[in-house]
Order: sequence, then C-alpha cells, then structure tokens
Amino acid sequence: MFIPQIVLLVLVVAFLVSALRVLNEYERGVIFRLGRCIGAKGPGLIILIPLIDKMVKVSLRILTLDVPNQDVITKDNVSVKVNAVVYFRVVDPVKSILEIEDYMFGTSQLAQTTLRSVCGGVELDELLAQRDKVNTQIQSILDEHTDPWGIKVATVEVKYIDLPQEMQRAMAKQAEAERERRAKVIGAEGEYQAAGRLAEAASIIGEHPEALQLRYLQTMREMAAESKSATVIPVPLDIMNTLLSNPGGKTKKDT
Repeated sequence: MFIPQIVLLVLVVAFLVSALRVLNEYERGVIFRLGRCIGAKGPGLIILIPLIDKMVKVSLRILTLDVPNQDVITKDNVSVKVNAVVYFRVVDPVKSILEIEDYMFGTSQLAQTTLRSVCGGVELDELLAQRDKVNTQIQSILDEHTDPWGIKVATVEVKYIDLPQEMQRAMAKQAEAERERRAKVIGAEGEYQAAGRLAEAASIIGEHPEALQLRYLQTMREMAAESKSATVIPVPLDIMNTLLSNPGGKTKKDT
C-alpha cells in the first residue's frame, strides 16, 4: 500500500536533486534546452529540466592572464623579450560561450600576438620610457577584438623587458656620457655665474676703495684661523700701493 508513495517520493527527491542548481553571486549559468540556448540565469536558485536542459557555468569575476615571454624586434632593430599580464572579465556570458570555444585560450593567443605587434612598432626608448602608452595601446586593441566574445579587457601591464647584454652595456655608457655632459654644463654655468659676480664685486671695489681694505683684513683673519702656528703681520694697503707706484723707493723730491 505504501510502496507507490515511497516510489513517488523517491522520484520527487531525485528530480529535485537533478533539477535544482545554486549559483553564486559572481556566476551565471548559460542554459541549453535541447541544444538551443535560452539565455543566462542566476545568481541564486535555478531549476533545470532533467535530460532536457544543460547548464554551462561562467564566472563574471576579473581573470588574470599571464602572457609568457615574447621575442620582439623593436622599430629600431633591437631584439628584446617582453612579457605582460592581462586583466579581463566576462560581461556577456552567452556570447562568451556561443561565439568562441575557449575564451581563455583565445584571449591568451590574441594577447601574445598583440604584444608582439605593438612592441615591434615602437622604438626601444619609447618602450622603456612610455610604458603607459604601450599598455593603453595593447589594452585598446585587445578590448576591440574581444568585444564580440563578450569579454571586457580592463588592464594590460607590461611586466618585464629583457635586454641583451650588449644593449645594456651600450645604455650604461650612454647614461654615463649624459651624466658627464650635465656635470660639465653645470660646472660651466657655475663658472659663468661666478665670473659675473666677480665682475660686480670688482666694480663695487673700484667705486669704493675702502672695501678692498676690509676684504684684505678678512683674508688675513681667515689665514690666521687656519694656521695657528704661523705669525701674520698685516701691512697697510697704503704702504703697498706706495711701493708699487714707486718701485725704486724714490720720491718726488729725489727726482
């Protein structure tokens, strides 16, 4: 008497187990009913018809894709190795399943070819100094090509640029020469400014001769402070001027 009820209960439980699905907040389920896509469902509890519906889960979280080292020849014929990282996410679960077989593999291959193409179209100095510009260009190209797949490329970052040893030595020499050039320019600029100041000082002393006497006394003080064992006897500048104007020690009376 109770056997049909037990069988019915077992069938109901089996149906619920096979029909009920729970999707997380970051997941969507693309439903195929007898081979035809009827759309995406989720998150939360969804019901599938056993043996008729088939579900493919798709994550909407940002995915990280590591692009391996790529051999690149830059625009100025320098061979380098470049790798990058790509951050992308699925914005249309239906397109990501229907338009491409494996969107992860497809995005990886597209990122490798785009990285080689963009880095090969710029010079080495631009690749090193303007990395943000290169990142933006790669991200724009990837986003344009993956849009039909329901993929949004958020960020592309070039991680590492491996230069040959010969190029590293050449760049080190160039940097050293640049530093020497700057040092010479700064030194010459300092000499130029010092010469201008000296000219101004000479002009002031020429107008005020007593300033030379004060400078003379300051110099004597500095000499005495540097050498304590020496004896410095200051000689008035008037006497020195008299001796310099009359080398033989003659006066007007003697002549």
